[in-house]
Amino acid sequence: MKIAIGSDERTNLTDRVLEELKQRGHEVILFGSLAENDPEIDWPVSCSKVASAVATQKADEGIVFCWTGTGASIATNKVSGIRAALCHDAETARGARIWNHANVLVLSLRATTEAIAKEILDTWFSTPFSEDEWNLLQIKRIKQLEEKV
Repeated sequence: MKIAIGSDERTNLTDRVLEELKQRGHEVILFGSLAENDPEIDWPVSCSKVASAVATQKADEGIVFCWTGTGASIATNKVSGIRAALCHDAETARGARIWNHANVLVLSLRATTEAIAKEILDTWFSTPFSEDEWNLLQIKRIKQLEEKV
């Protein structure tokens, strides 16, 4: 799987997540402070680059980081077709995948430990989207919200 990943800051957590993704056999596309020679490292820009890569199918999914994760969530969700979820634990990641069909994982640089990040990734990659009729209707309604703007 191709994963777009971006952050405004390179930390032990971002490096550990990159290492974990590569160990799992994923190809990574780097943005912001994680990429060499990317002059645009501010979180709105790095997040929009990740979101655009996912929305245009240059990447299958994305992961973004910022200090709290809130700004990264807001910026990433501005791109049509993106359903970014700020996850502080594995159970939230599971719900985001099942019910929200989240395609971008958002992690807080401040609040996420490396151990919790691994648990979140385990759950994120092992949880399929729900395909039941009710849930698909909810995803359709989210897409309709994007079209109204």
